[in-house]
Amino acid sequence: MGSCQNQDFDCNQQKSLQIEGPIIVGAGPSGLAVSACLKNNGVPSVILERSDCLASLWQQRTYDRLKLHLPKQFCELPLFGIPENFPKYPTKHQFISYIEAYANHFSIKPIFKQVVEKAEFDKSIGLWRVETRDFKYFSRWLIVATGENAEPMRPEIAGIERFDGPVVHTSRYKSGWNFGNQRVLVVGCGNSGMEVSLDLCRHNANPHIVVRNTVHILPREVFGFSTFGIAMALLKWLPLGLVDKFLLLVANFTLGNTDRLGIRRPKTGPIELKNTTGKTPVLDVGALYQIKCGKIKVMDGVREITKSGAKFIDGQEKEFDSIILATGYKSNVPVWLKGSDFFTEEEGLPKTPFPNSWKGEKGLY
Repeated sequence: MGSCQNQDFDCNQQKSLQIEGPIIVGAGPSGLAVSACLKNNGVPSVILERSDCLASLWQQRTYDRLKLHLPKQFCELPLFGIPENFPKYPTKHQFISYIEAYANHFSIKPIFKQVVEKAEFDKSIGLWRVETRDFKYFSRWLIVATGENAEPMRPEIAGIERFDGPVVHTSRYKSGWNFGNQRVLVVGCGNSGMEVSLDLCRHNANPHIVVRNTVHILPREVFGFSTFGIAMALLKWLPLGLVDKFLLLVANFTLGNTDRLGIRRPKTGPIELKNTTGKTPVLDVGALYQIKCGKIKVMDGVREITKSGAKFIDGQEKEFDSIILATGYKSNVPVWLKGSDFFTEEEGLPKTPFPNSWKGEKGLY
């Protein structure tokens, strides 16, 4: 990282720094992968990371039992694979150790505790100006690697401020150990909601999961093969629509009709839905069996939270000891990236559909 020499950059007291290569915002897996690939091609870069560690979402906001939902070969970063002695679905601790080994292998050293408050292309000098509390960084290129899951989403739920018990987002949930023998309302039925409900079951809690919208549930494996891997292989030869129909046929054969459990499938197929909306299908690791057994109870949408529980849209009312918000995450790009229409204003996702969503204008990626 070179210090700024040009007076146009307002280099007072070394607070402004001109970067020789791209500025990468975010030291998660994507940011590290980009940095490694650039370095492999002789291009230097600087990573700005708001937290004090690599892959902070994995290290600070994940529950203890988390494992990769996909086989490790689909999750490894370029140029340096996941160790062969790791299991097919590595634990979060194994994946974190891999991320740290990856950064060490390529000598990637992010600048930590640098919260990007504003990034904007400065037309007067033809450079991106990236501002943190401590510095102004300048570069010809800006790479957004903050991901789809930068900030926990906490939707407005009527009456939730009245609830007497604890209300915890899954970003703060670690284990069901603290919820033993409790009646727990889990709001949200994505991968996190399903896994947290399963974890609560295994700690003798009584989880009720709110399924407000439609959701695709797929088996994680079919006859020992990764469902995702099968889908990726088929997409090389078949149109997306046919692959989606195949996945739904397999899901109905292995899991049964989820409509009867109160879990309705979307009309759009799972892969098409992911590509168009970013909504990921649930890969079942055991929660559906517990739903069938009645240990996880499926509830309709919440109408209102009460002092001691919740009232539901279907007229039911139940008491709960705790509420866990499995309501997902969102991008934080709209908060700090200014003057660009490359990302959507609300979701902070690229407007151009995958797979052409990686490159914007004026050196924005």
